[in-house]
Amino acid sequence: MFLLAAAAQAKSTGEPDPLFQNLDILEVRIVAPLSTILSERSDETELDGTFHYTNEAGEVTEVDIGLRTRGRFRRDKKVCPFPPLRLNFRKSQTKESLLHKQDKIKLVTHCRDRSNAYEQTVLREYAVYRILNQLTDVSFRVRLLRVTYVDTEKDNFERVRYGFFIEHEDRLAKRLGISVLELQQTKVSKLQPAYTNLISVFHFLIGNTDFSPIAGADEVCCHNHVLFAKEGELTLSVPYDFDQSGLVDAPHGVVNSRFKLRNAQQRLYRGRCVNNQHLDATIATFKEKREAIFAVIGEREGVEARTAREMTKFVERFYKVIDSPKQVKRQLVKKCIGELPSNR
Repeated sequence: MFLLAAAAQAKSTGEPDPLFQNLDILEVRIVAPLSTILSERSDETELDGTFHYTNEAGEVTEVDIGLRTRGRFRRDKKVCPFPPLRLNFRKSQTKESLLHKQDKIKLVTHCRDRSNAYEQTVLREYAVYRILNQLTDVSFRVRLLRVTYVDTEKDNFERVRYGFFIEHEDRLAKRLGISVLELQQTKVSKLQPAYTNLISVFHFLIGNTDFSPIAGADEVCCHNHVLFAKEGELTLSVPYDFDQSGLVDAPHGVVNSRFKLRNAQQRLYRGRCVNNQHLDATIATFKEKREAIFAVIGEREGVEARTAREMTKFVERFYKVIDSPKQVKRQLVKKCIGELPSNR
């Protein structure tokens, strides 16, 4: 009932944009001065490039883009020689096309060229977004890409890698009939409790502690979460950026020393005790979606057998926990943040 109430609050008012209506891999080509972009790593200045894709009629479509780097941790050269990117499409060139309504959009990239592990990392993180899509519509849609990067400053040097687009927050808001909130911080009491509990257990599922649903670090709220709401209604804190999670297990991942975890494979529940009353309903949702979640892990070409096995085992360990009332009490109820309600 609580989860139904949360869904009702964020009832979808429209279909996803054309770009996110299809799960097929989109073959694209990005032609730009990549050497300068990778060297300077500006998160403000865009350089001109072109974006090529094949439309439904089988014709190659070319549109102009502005291109810059983005992010914080992965934009550091020591972390990712190939950082995440932001593409800025010209709306006048994308009307009534696959890119209709797309403007500024995030592209998750492969971080490093030298190891296939980084391509598997992209596919792992893409799967995490898709798992969340199975659990709730109040989540960012994604579209997997096979990108040919053409560097115009290196005699048209090419490289082909996986990447994926993330739905822009404004487009998510439009899809769900809600608004983006730009706050420095918020309070747990302002968050929709059933949805917040669902997301807390989702973070536990993927082994993620690199987030805050209520505060940011020198940034608009919140850390790897975006706030949405309708006027007069409780807030939905929607997560993104899962590369530090155990399920993604990125080679560049760093375990937060604050939590004293051995590695990213060790789970720690960061849900709020005040929302424990919703835990039974949340767990029921995860059990209902069990088959769909496991199906996501192996649904994409390019996912190596070893990657699929590791992800499957990691998720299986989560289900062993929620299938055991004793483990739920030990690893979730008693690990929640805040004062534990007396009835639990």
